[in-house]
Amino acid sequence: MSDIREQIINVHGWKFMPNHVHLLLSEKVEKGLSTFLQKMRGYGRYFNERHERHGRLFDTTKKVRLESEAHFLYVLHYIHLNGLDDFPPARTWRERDKGFVQDIDAALTYLKEDRWSSLRDYCGMKNFPSILTKEPFETNARMYERSLREYLSDREKTERTPHALE
Repeated sequence: MSDIREQIINVHGWKFMPNHVHLLLSEKVEKGLSTFLQKMRGYGRYFNERHERHGRLFDTTKKVRLESEAHFLYVLHYIHLNGLDDFPPARTWRERDKGFVQDIDAALTYLKEDRWSSLRDYCGMKNFPSILTKEPFETNARMYERSLREYLSDREKTERTPHALE
């Protein structure tokens, strides 16, 4: 009897935050996401029982269908950039009109030091490569880092450009 289980989802990106988790997943089989989420809830019950705790280990989930590669890349960048919330020089990265990252190199260095994110694997630093599906960045780690750098740079230009009143 084999101990290998059928893979039902692909994990494309993830980030563990202090109070929540971001996951970018896709189904490999029909109803794979639903089955995966049921298994996560089951693990939460097991964890609570084992550690004599009460309450939800995993709170509610939000599912969003990604219809394009651009949307996929945006969400992946968003997941990886969540760590900037704890980086003092970039804490305002989400805020309109002042949310640019002044030192992109320092921000990326900070983010790559975080072991609890899939960013390291995308940048060619083996972290948890066995659980990650990195397409279309599988063969070129520099391509993803360049894409993330361009995203931050474009965001800075957009935030600093004065907008005409309509």
